[in-house]
Amino acid sequence: MTFPNPEYLTHPNIPKPLHGVNPRSIKGKEWWDGKRRIAYSTYDYRCWACGVRKWDADYHQWLEAHESYDINYSTGEVKLIEIIALCHSCHNFIHSGRMMVLLQKGEMEREKVYDIVLRGRYILHKNNLKPYWVTDYLWLILNDREDEFVLPEDANEDNDASWSEWHLVLDGEKHYSPYKNIEEWKEAYR
Repeated sequence: MTFPNPEYLTHPNIPKPLHGVNPRSIKGKEWWDGKRRIAYSTYDYRCWACGVRKWDADYHQWLEAHESYDINYSTGEVKLIEIIALCHSCHNFIHSGRMMVLLQKGEMEREKVYDIVLRGRYILHKNNLKPYWVTDYLWLILNDREDEFVLPEDANEDNDASWSEWHLVLDGEKHYSPYKNIEEWKEAYR
């Protein structure tokens, strides 16, 4: 693997059925702390996506751990690839859907969201990579152009696995959604 690897910034958002299903919750704090510390030190406390040293990063001078997954939309299977270390900006860029919700709720300043999305888009553009479609939609919202958004054909949730099929595979075990359906999910996340 090359370092830094801006391709991490193209990671899709976690499918809604698996919100709250993650290795941290399943394996526990001790496991998570061990894995994230290894990730932080792997590249001498630099963000794996952009290469910034933790003490030179914007917003927070620390790294944040992120799970990199292989997501199969037709079967609903999500497999953990690795735990990676990201600066606050790169981590938020990957979680564009979450950032969009925080912006809409007034829990994240528009200027910060704009700065993070602009920075991530610049890194991807420089490396001939494209952001995940939700990030493109957020960019249009930030520029008051959301009416220009066209949902990519491969982003149609009608082609995805059914809600009950989604699962995270961790150490050979399948872990399913804590929510029976989208209505339960909406109630939990409002």
